Parts: sequence; C-alpha cells; structure tokens
Amino acid sequence: MKSVVIVLIALLVASSQAIIYEDVLAAEFEAFKLKHEKSYEDIDEENLRMEIFKLNKETIDKHNARYARGLETYEMGINQFSDMLPEEFKQIMLSNMNTTNFDSSIDSIYLPHNIEITEEVDWRRKGAVSAMKNQGSCGSCWAFSVTGALESQHFIKTKKLISLSEQYLVDCSVPYNNHGCQGGWPAAALRCVKDNRGNDTESAYPYEARNEYCRYRRSGIGATVSGVERVPHSEKALAHAIAERGPVSVCVDASKFHHYRSGIFSYPSCGQHVNHCVLAVGYARDFWLIKNSWGSWGEQGNMRLARNHGNMRKVASFGVLPIV
Repeated sequence: MKSVVIVLIALLVASSQAIIYEDVLAAEFEAFKLKHEKSYEDIDEENLRMEIFKLNKETIDKHNARYARGLETYEMGINQFSDMLPEEFKQIMLSNMNTTNFDSSIDSIYLPHNIEITEEVDWRRKGAVSAMKNQGSCGSCWAFSVTGALESQHFIKTKKLISLSEQYLVDCSVPYNNHGCQGGWPAAALRCVKDNRGNDTESAYPYEARNEYCRYRRSGIGATVSGVERVPHSEKALAHAIAERGPVSVCVDASKFHHYRSGIFSYPSCGQHVNHCVLAVGYARDFWLIKNSWGSWGEQGNMRLARNHGNMRKVASFGVLPIV
C-alpha cells in the first residue's frame, strides 16, 4: 500500500509540473505574440505556431545549457522568428544567391596597403553607421547591405549620415539581374546606383517590403557612387578594407542565425552557398562586428561573428565597397 501511495504522489507531482510548464509556456507565447505583434489566421494556425514555439524553445534551452557550461560561444534566445520552423526561416528570410554574377558589376579590386592596422575597429562609435533597420519578410537583405555601406562611405566623405532608400534598390535594380524581394547582389545594386547617378534617401523613397515599379527621382538623391570595388577573398583583406576604408558589404551563409541572441557566433559547418547579405562595421581580435537588417534581432540588431576561424560562414568571400 505504501509503495502505491508513493507512486501516486510521484505521478501527481509530475502531472503538476507538466501543468505548470504548459502554463508558463502559454504565458511566454502570449508575451512573444504581444512583443512581436503576431496574429494568426485562426485557432488552428495559432496552435501550430505555439507547438513550433515550444520546439524552438526546447532547442534554445538545450543550447543555452551548453553555453552556461562553456561549451558554446554564443547564446540563443526567443526572437521574432521563434514561431517559424528552420525551413520556413530559410525560405522567408534567406535567398538563393547565384555567385556566378558576383564579378560582373565590379570596377576594381581593393588592394590593402602594406601597413599595420589597429587591433580593433568599430565604425559605429565614429557615427558612421545608421540605426538598425528591418527588412521584414521581403528578401531584400542585399539592398540593406548596400545602403549601409553607402551611408557609411557618404558619412566618411561628408560627415553627414543620411538614411538611404532600400526600396529604390528593390524596385530599380531589376534590370541589373536583381530580383527585389526574391534576392539580389550588392555589386549589381551599386552598379545601378552608379549608372543612375545616385541613391534616393529613405524619406524620398520609403521602404515598403514588397516589389513595386521604379519611382526613382533625381530630386530625392542622398548619395552617389563613382565605382564598385571588390575586396579580395581573405579575412586579412577584409580587416584592412574595414580599417582603411570603412564598413564593407558582405554576404554570408546565415542558415544557422535563426535563434542567435548574443556572444560570438561560431558554427563551423557551412553550406556551399551564401544566402544573406549584411554589413561588416568593424572587428576585434576574435570577431567581426556585423550589422544585420532584422530589427532588434541579436545584439540590438548586430552580431559578433567568429574571426580568423576558417572564414566563418564565408564572411570574407564576397565583400564589396562603394567608391564615392
């Protein structure tokens, strides 16, 4: 009889813990929906999204337990993508990028000077980097990478930081083999800016996160480009370019960025292709400073990506600079 009572008590405790966990999970999901302004078509989709949220939270919790023991270099966390399956995240937020088009819009190759560069660079501290932006569910990362680089180069030249239009690039660089919300190349976008003699400001051509017809107006120009420069495929060259010239448009394999919250991202296994473009705004001894275009994702819109670690996520493979 005594053993039966013990078993019943154990079952009751386990059941109570399960109920408490489900209640906590439901509360966290409600907080997640509120913070990220999530709404779903019906109760069936909401239940599905909650189950996905639960699975993602389990992944995050397991990873962070390893992080707490010093077995991982970065922390995961709940973010706006936590109700997406990994396959959905890749399909919606990342692009299939054809690297064969990379060099077709390049004017010159950046040649690093044979000088010692500083151990750390952060162009944000110099006022050369605009505030965080959000591409939404449009695959326009390449446009944000380009405007970021051009905004910084314009600031370095004029000491004026002007927010430039990504929508202009989404709409108007289609003739340059870019595909708006379905993907594009930074170098091709910069060629478009050069040929059209400027990039409109954000205020003149606001972001809409969808493909539209080109409505470029020369009266709205905020910055111009005189050339497109490629950074040689090496981490050393990328560091020199950032130190000597400024933030660089780079493209990476971001397929594992889904849950990143903070720390130095390191995930050695990498796909064959890049699928996301960002802005390299600085570096330290062990990491690159990366500005993303996913709003407050990560470290207030930024990421630290492992440096001198075998070209982590192909960060040094496709760097380009606008010449202003």
